[in-house]
Amino acid sequence: MKAIAYTQHGLPIDDPRSLIDVDLPMPLPGPRDLLVQVHAVSVNPVDTKIRANSPTDGWRVLGWDAVGVVHAVGTDVTLFKPGDEVFYAGALKRPGTNSEYHVVDERVVGHKPRSLNAAQAAALPLTAITAWELLFDRLGVPEGGGEGQSLLIVGAAGGVGSMLTQLARQLTRLTVIGTASRPETADWVRQLGAHHVIDHRQPLADELRNANLPPVDMVASLTHTDTHYPQIIEALRPQGRLALIDDPATLDAVPLKSKSLSLHWELMFTRSLFETPDMVRQHELLERVSALVDEGVLKTTLSEDLGPINAANLRRAHALIESHRARGKVVLSGF
Repeated sequence: MKAIAYTQHGLPIDDPRSLIDVDLPMPLPGPRDLLVQVHAVSVNPVDTKIRANSPTDGWRVLGWDAVGVVHAVGTDVTLFKPGDEVFYAGALKRPGTNSEYHVVDERVVGHKPRSLNAAQAAALPLTAITAWELLFDRLGVPEGGGEGQSLLIVGAAGGVGSMLTQLARQLTRLTVIGTASRPETADWVRQLGAHHVIDHRQPLADELRNANLPPVDMVASLTHTDTHYPQIIEALRPQGRLALIDDPATLDAVPLKSKSLSLHWELMFTRSLFETPDMVRQHELLERVSALVDEGVLKTTLSEDLGPINAANLRRAHALIESHRARGKVVLSGF
């Protein structure tokens, strides 16, 4: 089968050896696995981080978002059958989705939204799971709750931010404040439902004051947390909550003490990495996201479809992600 992989980590993305077209054996599904024929994938920051930092002994296939059709199922599969259209974000400890066929545990897979094509649906799984878990599991906001409280989303125009903004606006009563640094990304965040948009190139606490907004109850820091950290602490009210998803080199929790601020990490791969007893929860929330999309409550965050799934186009997608100027999600579709 066709696949895109690397053998040498750390190469700049403009080096043709950084991602290579290869031919690999067809994978075989385990008892709880689906063998999926991949129709579309999206590219996430995790792809670029692993390519840059993770050595490999052989070909390593990246990719943690896919849409496709179930080709075959394992002996213990109960949730899907061959022919089902599915979408999912895979697992870090298994080969990625940048291949014609891919094996994935059924417990992290959902049925693709019927109202979307493959490219539109491929933009959703990883960011939807991350945003959902961050908002409802880590920050503990109940669906329909949050009245009188506020959420500041740092990096609201990115992939996770685009989904989090929608979820917070559509499924809670929070006041949603997004950050964006360019007119086009600020417009994007407003279109997704943010009540207010401020500029994260400026001090966040000052931006809130300039907008006549009080300190916030919660912050979701999705990018450059180490840069914004002092301002995030200032922007939070006493006893507020901070959740983050990125990878600051260090994070000193002591400055949170005076305000009794709580700190929450979100990694959507935790359930699959440790095969937690509630791993099937990701199937359930993807089913819910799919239904919300088909009902018109949520919309795809696709911003660019770069064409067929091949090494050249994936290098273009990685370069766009590494530029930190991507809006929404970058997708590739078809082989």
